[in-house]
Amino acid sequence: MYLGIDLGTSEIKLLLLDAQGQARGRASAPLTVQRPRPLWSEQDPASWWTATAQAVAALRASAPDAWSQIRGIGLSGQMHGAVLLDAADRVLRPAILWNDGRSHAECDALTSAAPQLADIAGNLAMPGFTAPKLLWVRRHEPQIFDATATVLLPKDYLRLLLTGDKVTDPSDAAGTLWLDVAARDWSDVLLSACGLRREHMPRVVESNHVGGTLRPDLARDWGLSPEVVVAGSAGDNAASAIGIGATRPGEGFLSMGTSGVLFVVNDRYRPNPASAVHAFCHALPGRWHQMSVMLSAASALRWFCHFSGASDEAALLTEVEALAPQDLATAPLFLPYLAGERTPHNDPFATGQFHGLTHESTRAHGGYAVLEGVAFGMADGLAALQAAGTSVTELSFVGGGSRSAYWAQLMADVLGVDIVRHADADAGGALGAARLAWMADGGDERTVCQRPAVSDRFQPRADRSAVLAARLARFRALYRQQRELPPLPTAPSAS
Repeated sequence: MYLGIDLGTSEIKLLLLDAQGQARGRASAPLTVQRPRPLWSEQDPASWWTATAQAVAALRASAPDAWSQIRGIGLSGQMHGAVLLDAADRVLRPAILWNDGRSHAECDALTSAAPQLADIAGNLAMPGFTAPKLLWVRRHEPQIFDATATVLLPKDYLRLLLTGDKVTDPSDAAGTLWLDVAARDWSDVLLSACGLRREHMPRVVESNHVGGTLRPDLARDWGLSPEVVVAGSAGDNAASAIGIGATRPGEGFLSMGTSGVLFVVNDRYRPNPASAVHAFCHALPGRWHQMSVMLSAASALRWFCHFSGASDEAALLTEVEALAPQDLATAPLFLPYLAGERTPHNDPFATGQFHGLTHESTRAHGGYAVLEGVAFGMADGLAALQAAGTSVTELSFVGGGSRSAYWAQLMADVLGVDIVRHADADAGGALGAARLAWMADGGDERTVCQRPAVSDRFQPRADRSAVLAARLARFRALYRQQRELPPLPTAPSAS
């Protein structure tokens, strides 16, 4: 039996997987994000451990026999977050998250300090990545920077509490801007540009290798063997790819979670930073992947529910699905940049926007515009991947947003590729983490990384292509106009 722990932004998910590849139990616990200032996004790492304990208690209660047979644990986690520890491993400040935009000025400073950055790290400097966050801390919170003995990524802070070891993996480390992505090892040049050394970093272990064992006292408290192994594990997107069996070049997925991700496997390191395409290590040795990322995806729909007074996403989707086809061509357009944007714009100041509202506009029209705007953002990401030489004809649809068949069909229509869903589409990260634990315990990749059965397939509809193409062109023009405007004022940064 193998336990997958997926540390997301809005919740932590646990999944128990047996040696036949079947899920034997699930549990989750919610998390909240703190936004004390504009562009800021933080969480208290202690809340991750509290939520983990809550989910563990629920899973033990619901599947006690399966729980007692756990042989390995795998972790999946939100990427790029900065957890700063002192010499006694005490957390120095709230973790700065992946969707935090405060370090935009530090991105320019990092690029100047390390001109080789894009070649080594495979990515442009963006506020979401970990390295600019540390430069921001060094500039604005120098006492905390000077006290920092270790920098950990979110899932690796959980690992520290599970095992007592400071370890990361290449897929998650690739999102820091400190990793030599081709070599799958820390870059002394990039670390030095941020005033850091290897001593500040955890040890790098491949995702499907052993990265430690459960602490004896914790094993006793959890009713497990002290010989339970903890895998090297992976960042959330690479883990999701393992969960849906995307292990070979050309295979990939479209994820609709808090953020939106388009992920395609490569057999070699293929950077294309000019289009804000991410080139990261995959969660299997000798493999990499390209990825486009938009910062607001399913979270944009959640925001619109609160904004419009809809009771929940399901109720809003029911209203949207009732719209007549002719209403869709005249619906407003929506720019989904509620937290800035990455691919392809690399613009932390981009904002959300409705365009084309009239007296006839209803909540349903607005809901459709949000779904379509996110799909258009993913179309921009796909175009960036295609410009980087990536070709895809089919994508698995995963994450919370994948529950909507309506959104799945809209994605197929906008992207022009087949979209498929799997039975466990919303368990990708936790499932992938459990599979990595299985491989760390000796499981064979070909057996472990089976592709889940396709539950349904959505093919592009030719009758929608012309209308959507025209609306996509207007969507892109709307963003270009917005970018020419000066940023809206924000509260002053901390000093």
